[in-house]
Parts: sequence; C-alpha cells; structure tokens
Amino acid sequence: MNVKSANRENNKLTVNVEIESEVFEAGINKAYLKNRKYITVPGFRKGKAPRKMIENLYGAQVFHSDAVEEIFPDVFKEAVLDQGWKTVGQPSVTDMNVRDDKSLELTIETELYPEVELGQYKGVEAPKAAVAVTDEMVEAELDRKANEVARIVTVERPAQEGDTVVIDYKGLKDGVAFDGGTAEGYELRLGSHTFIPGFEDQLIGAVAGDEKELNITFPEDYHAKELAGVPVVFCVKVHEVKETQVPAKDDELAKDVSEFDTLDELRADLRKNLEQKQQEEADRSFENALMEKVAESAKLELPAAMIEEELDNELQNFDYQLRSQGMSLEQYSKMLGGDLSRFRTSMRPSAEKQVRLRVVLNAIADAEGIEATQEDLDAEYQKLAEQYGMEIEKIKAAVPAAEITTDLKVRKARDLIVSQAVATAPVEE
Repeated sequence: MNVKSANRENNKLTVNVEIESEVFEAGINKAYLKNRKYITVPGFRKGKAPRKMIENLYGAQVFHSDAVEEIFPDVFKEAVLDQGWKTVGQPSVTDMNVRDDKSLELTIETELYPEVELGQYKGVEAPKAAVAVTDEMVEAELDRKANEVARIVTVERPAQEGDTVVIDYKGLKDGVAFDGGTAEGYELRLGSHTFIPGFEDQLIGAVAGDEKELNITFPEDYHAKELAGVPVVFCVKVHEVKETQVPAKDDELAKDVSEFDTLDELRADLRKNLEQKQQEEADRSFENALMEKVAESAKLELPAAMIEEELDNELQNFDYQLRSQGMSLEQYSKMLGGDLSRFRTSMRPSAEKQVRLRVVLNAIADAEGIEATQEDLDAEYQKLAEQYGMEIEKIKAAVPAAEITTDLKVRKARDLIVSQAVATAPVEE
C-alpha cells in the first residue's frame, strides 16, 4: 500500500492511498464468499454460482464496495493510525477508483482529535464563598429534626393553618363530577398549598363532621385545559382535624434524634455538618468557575463527532435512569412537549462544554507530563469494585484500562489547576 497524500485542514484529515491489486483481489474474494448465498443466478442453486458467473451477470464491480469494507480496517490502520494520527468518530471513503491493472485508489476522510493552544491554567483567579453558618441556620436545622419526630394527634377544635384535615371531596363542574376531582380519606395539611388556591383557606375553622361546599375557580394556566379558568364546586366532608405536636428543643429531643445526650452537643454537631456542607459547596463552585475560565482561555476547534458522541453517552445514561423509574426517553421528551431531536438539541450546549473541558484538561496533562501510575490504576479499579459490589476482574473486563488512565490524568490536571489557583472574594450582588 502506498500513501500518496495526507492533507489536514482544521480537524479533518483527507488521505489518498493506492492499494495493490493482490490486496484488492483478496478483498473481492472475501466479499464473494460472504455474499454468494444471497445471490440468484439462473441454472445454479443459491450460493453455488461461481464468482465469474455472478460478475458476468451483475457487472464486474458487483463486489467492489463490499471488498472495500473487507480491507478497510487494515488500510485505515496502516494509512492513518500507524502514521500517528489520532482520530475521532467514524472514517469514510469519499472516492474509490479501480484502475486497469486492478489496483485500487481510495480517498479516506476522518475527523482528528483537536489541536489545543492552551491559555492560562496556573494562578487562575475565581471567586470563592466563605463558610458562614449562622445561629439561625443551626436553629432551622434543629427545627427540621424536631419536626421529624413530631406527633400528629386528633383534636376536638376548629382547624387552624398547619393542621391536617382528613376529608372526602367531590369536584363538580356544572353539577357533574369531573375526572381527578374525587377522593376519600384524603389527608390535607392546611397551608401546604398543595391544592388549588382557595381550597385550603375555606377549610380553616372547620370541625369534624362538617360538610361544606367550596366555590373554587381553577387557575388560567391549569395543566388540564378543560378546567383552566373554570369555576367549580367541591363538596367536602371533614372526618378529622389533626394537630402536629412538635417536641420541645431540649436534651430529650437530642437523645431522640441523635446519639448525643445534650442539646448543646446536638447543636454543635449540626453546626459542624452545615459548615462541612457549605465548604464542599464552596469548593465545588470554585472548581467549576476555574474550569470554565481555563476552558474558555484555550483555543481549539471541536470536531462534530466528539460532540455527537458525548450527546449519545449523555442520552444513554439518562435513558438508563428513566427506565429504572419505569419511563423511556421517548416518553419523557413527549411529556415535555417535544420530540427526541429537540431534546437532544437542548442538551448540545452542555455537551460542548463538557467535551471542550475534557480536551483542554488532557492537553494540560500532556503539557505537564502528568501520568497515571499502575498504583493509581489498581486503586481506581478497587474503588469501582467496591462501589458496584463486583469482583475486580469483572470490573477490569468491563472498563478498559485506557479509559480509566485518561480519567485519572484529567483528574490530576484538575487538581493541579485548583492547587495553584487564587481565590477571590465573591462580588456582592
């Protein structure tokens, strides 16, 4: 095989190669043997016609396209991959010419991994929020803990906001019950705003045994079009009024909701957890801001194939999540009022950012000579095995080492950027 020319324009490589007649002939024969069982030739049983008979009947070029498919992997490897070109996406044959001497000339096009001109990635400045847990935040968390062990008891008094009423209700539109407007034994917390406006307000003051007619008008933007803006009547019977009794914030509460004996110990632990959560959020936001700056400062042109591959992966992962909840990706996109292509388009900006950042981080890793050691690789495999509860050998078979090595290098590049970054005070809004 002879590579006549190789021209790169941006991220596209065009290679023109000459292939010896012997190689092409071997490809034609493989194509013939693979396809002859599907070809009908008069006078011969299916699959038994000689190659020459088929070529005479259907033309000498009948197996040429399939022959190119047979030899293409070896041709592409020798003409492109072995020359050091790093490709992305699927290559294609844009032109083929069979010469008189039965040799073959092919023009191959493929997209290349982008070249990157790095911008600033050391000493990058970004705002970072300070950790500031207030007494009010701690008390709010303590209130949440208290509400988790609150008791709900039936009371013999008029319902107040915050109470729970047990009701039967039937919604009538022009005197006729409508779909979705009827329930029995429903527990409704007054003030929760889970029902349409006006419903809960009209039950304040109700007592067990009351039967009430509530005049309600559905909101103009209500999701059921046949009810949007429509006045209806709800016939409601109140069975019970229940009060939520929240325990006092004292040492007994601390014992009930934690391993601590005193309220002061519980408050101190809540503060510590809130500070840790705030610190993690501040670190995450700081790192994201740094990555965005580093990615934007680099110069590169992303191949379309890399973006499409990222979109495929993101959609596949999202589809797995949806199917675990009993829904398909197609159903989800239709539920949002669009088709799958529109949904894919909406994800494109995010996919482009992810690909751009990954390419830039790879370039930084190369520029800094960052490598993933065997110890790093073994530790990552062990971590994945523990995470998924699988044997480490099965993890190794499922996840290629090259993929993990790339991820580890990218992670180390992120760590390098963060370690040399400069945190600035956030701009007050």
